[in-house]
Order: sequence, then C-alpha cells, then structure tokens
Amino acid sequence: MAKDYYEILGVSKNASEDEVKRAFRNLARKHHPDVNKEPGSAEKFKEINEAYQVLSDSKKRQQYDTFGTARPGAGGFEGVDFGQGFGGGFEGFGDIFDMFFGTQTQRRGRRAEREEGSDLRYDLTITLEEAHKGIEKEIDVSHLVTCQTCKGTSSKPGTSPIRCSNCGGSGQVRHIQRTPLGSFTQITTCPACRGSGETIGSPCPACHGKGSVRGSHKIKIKIPAGIESGYNLKAPKAGDAGIRGGSPGDLYVFINVRRHTFFEREGADLIYKTIISAVAAALGYEIEVPLIDGKATLKIPAGTQPNSTFKLKGKGMNMLRGGRGDQYVIVEVETPTNLTDEQRELLEKFGKLRKEL
Repeated sequence: MAKDYYEILGVSKNASEDEVKRAFRNLARKHHPDVNKEPGSAEKFKEINEAYQVLSDSKKRQQYDTFGTARPGAGGFEGVDFGQGFGGGFEGFGDIFDMFFGTQTQRRGRRAEREEGSDLRYDLTITLEEAHKGIEKEIDVSHLVTCQTCKGTSSKPGTSPIRCSNCGGSGQVRHIQRTPLGSFTQITTCPACRGSGETIGSPCPACHGKGSVRGSHKIKIKIPAGIESGYNLKAPKAGDAGIRGGSPGDLYVFINVRRHTFFEREGADLIYKTIISAVAAALGYEIEVPLIDGKATLKIPAGTQPNSTFKLKGKGMNMLRGGRGDQYVIVEVETPTNLTDEQRELLEKFGKLRKEL
C-alpha cells in the first residue's frame, strides 16, 4: 500500500510549499534521532524526510498525486547529504539546533561575539561588632585587566589579526560523518581561532597575545549592618576583563563573621553567659553585663537558680531590614570550694536553719 505523504506530514493535499516546509520542520524537531531517543524515532524521521523530499519537489509531487508514487526508491535517507540541508531548508546539522533550540552555534561567516569576563569570588572576614554596626572595607583584588599595550586586541601595536587558516575565516569547521542512515554534517566552533575567524600573527609582547594581564585594584565594599556569615555582596564589573572587548565580569564578596570571644549569635539574638556566687544568687545582686555596643546593668533577683536566663530586649544585633534582636544572659551559680573553717561553720549553721524551716 502506497504511503500517504500528506498524512505523514499532517497537511492537506492543497497545502502550499511553505505549509509543507513548516510541517516538516516541526516534525523534524520532534523526531530527529539526535533529539528524540525513544525507540522508533529514526524510522519515524526517515518516513518524515521521505514525505518531505517528495512533496517539496513540484515534479515529484505531481507524479505522486497522479500515480501514487514519485519514483522507485524515492525518499528515505539514500543519497541525502545532511550537510547540504534537510531538503534545502537548513544550513547543516549545527543549524537545525540553531533554528529549533536557540543554541549558540554560529552560522558560516559570523564572527564570534564579545565574551564577558569571568566572575570572581573574594572571601572577607569581619568582626561581630563590624557586622552589627555595618562598615566600609577596602579590599585589594587581584584579577585580569585589559592589556594597555594592545588595548585588549592581543596583537602587537601596529599589526592586525590575520584570517584563520584552519577555518578560512568563517569561525567554524564542518565534520562529516557517514552512517547507515546517511551523511551527517556537524558544524562546530573553530578550535584555532575560537570562532573569531582570525588568529594573532604578531602577539602583543606585554600580554603574550592574551589581551589581558594580571593586575590588582583597591575596591571599597560597603557592608550593611546586621549582615551574617554566608551572605555575599556584588561589585559589578570588578571581575576579570572581557575577551575581544567584552565587558568585565563581576566580583562577589562572601562574608564570614568571626566567632566572638564571649557572645554567641543566633540570628539577630545574642547569648552571653556569666557566673555569680551562691550568695549573690540567694540574696539577689546587680551585675554589669557587656553589650555588643556598650554595657548594661542587670538585676539578679534573690533565689536565682543555676542556668537561669534573663532577657535584655532590643539589645542584640541590628537587623538587615531594620530593627534589633535581643540579648539573653544565662546565669550560672558558682559552688564555693576551699572553704575556711569560719565559712564552713556558717554554711552548716545555715543548713541547720533551713532544716528547721
């Protein structure tokens, strides 16, 4: 039974040439064996291509409409060079991905676009006090900068790049692979010129043809109050220099807040531990406790038990979005040791009184 090419492509018998081409492209995108890995995709694509080879050719289409066949052995992959395009509609294997998937494969004759420089990371350690109040830090960043001798061209002053002999100036090379399904042509970026179509005949002596040199800059970074470890700050265009005149990359400063001597941090809250005597815990006492930005007096009530926690509202860390956390004071009670005879006698007397009560 003759194949219904119109049904295969999903078009009517009155479909125009453009409608046939659009239908083929849509189906090729879906069933191409390099895209669709499902079983039977290669056979399906072979059938689609066969239908297109007939219906896109006016003479073959007329013969097919009249006799139900175009010619013996027509269609399929036989004699079809994918490097010459799918029915004349593409510019090679690389171009089908360009058209269908928006890849960065470049067409013949196009020059490589400017490339943005690499982003960099800088790790900066600050104190807890600096994280609380915020601070501006000046850092020295080592990175690639545009060579001032060649202005980033990579060529010796007074000379110009030459056409790449490997790709003939196209910026691309073609690889033809013959398989049982036909000939596949893959277009890739030229490795010699990296897609620019040009090579450096006389490299710049200052940068050795790289277009950039290692340099350093002092950059001021404003650190906001309330920042925590793990946050990063972006310094635009402070990364490595771009390639072929591309813009510089960015610098990301990762913040690490150094561990404090006596404060523990939990988000915006601070924890401070102190020790008082058993007498102070029993009778009550006032103690002075440090704050992140000063001091405060804390009243310890009589009868305070070990590991009691007291809250100093609004005395913790500043927050990034405004406001301030709390400070918690954990009181530990010291048990007296190495008592004198008099102290022991008084404690024993106190113990006896407690039993009487």
